[in-house]
Amino acid sequence: MKILIVEDDFASRKLMENLLKEFGDYDSVVDGEEALQAFRISLEDKTPYDLICLDIMLPKLDGQTVLREVRRIEEERGILGLDGAKVIMTTALGDAVNVMTAFRSQCEGYIQKPITKEKLVSMMLDLGLLAH
Repeated sequence: MKILIVEDDFASRKLMENLLKEFGDYDSVVDGEEALQAFRISLEDKTPYDLICLDIMLPKLDGQTVLREVRRIEEERGILGLDGAKVIMTTALGDAVNVMTAFRSQCEGYIQKPITKEKLVSMMLDLGLLAH
């Protein structure tokens, strides 16, 4: 599995890397612009991400904007529905507005911090990224 971790906080980013390293190769970026750059490069290289773990509160472009742009880029390239990257929002924000905005923008999952291995593995199983 190829994973993109989008997290500006160093400690949170290291935690995500440690939780996900056993499940595949990962790239980590620290802001929304880097996330979109990494996403575009992965598509151009024909090695798209299977999973994107996306924080909402990010410098430059917030996670909600990144999610909408990821889906726009996929649509533009004919990558539709289940063929796209699975996006799990990983954020401290648990308010209804952010949750509903993320799902309307087609995220597949939403985990409120603190992130645990159990929450992450459960979500990846539910999304079919891991075998039961």
